[in-house]
Amino acid sequence: MELRRRRAYDTPSPDDGFRVLVDRLWPRGVSKERAAIDLWAKEVAPSVELRHDWHAAPEAGFDVHAQRYRAQLEHESADALQALVDELRGRPIVTLVYALHDTEHNHAVVLADVLRERLG
Repeated sequence: MELRRRRAYDTPSPDDGFRVLVDRLWPRGVSKERAAIDLWAKEVAPSVELRHDWHAAPEAGFDVHAQRYRAQLEHESADALQALVDELRGRPIVTLVYALHDTEHNHAVVLADVLRERLG
């Protein structure tokens, strides 16, 4: 399976395959039609507390926030993560869709790594 990431504000591509929104909140100003989302997996998004901490203390560093998010995925969101893995298994192309501006330091990067580990 090919796992991609794309911002919710980018124009969807026919090559995106199965599009999964991985934010807890719907992206502001993006209609459901324009987003072309196949699945909204808000249960695997960072918790409200973690999301606030991430934005309030960027100086803590991406690695610290990524480690906390991985812990959340393994514990509080374990069932939702497994359900997402089961849903994605066998799909040739999956695109994780997120709203953040930073394309290299966000939760979708971490989630993509976790999914690659789980999907082999």
